[in-house]
Amino acid sequence: QVQLVESGGGLVQAGGSLRLSCAASGRTFSSYTIGWFRQAPGKEREFVSAIKWSSGYIYYADSVKGRFTISRDNAKLTVYLQMNNLKPEDTAVYYCAADDRGAYGRTVDRYDYWGQGTQVIVSS
Repeated sequence: QVQLVESGGGLVQAGGSLRLSCAASGRTFSSYTIGWFRQAPGKEREFVSAIKWSSGYIYYADSVKGRFTISRDNAKLTVYLQMNNLKPEDTAVYYCAADDRGAYGRTVDRYDYWGQGTQVIVSS
């Protein structure tokens, strides 16, 4: 059973930074893709970034490119999302997700496992 646990959310002023963590357990993740999504109130869940575990290939949504950085720690089975220069429009619940096919998905339906989410609030 794959388990994903997010942490690191909170309240921050615009221009500030936060680092989210996604701790994974239950499987060997070498063939997986781990992604970050976010969902703001009244909006659909949207793709933020993802990393293919085996190769380290990384991709981002245009809205966060240059501000957010995804990375992984193999030993800790943890994926991080460093978020810099945060904007009020980044306010959302952030979710970690895993795709056991290791594809390069950007949509919710491509991911099989989800964490419970962590709230990020950016004040103006």
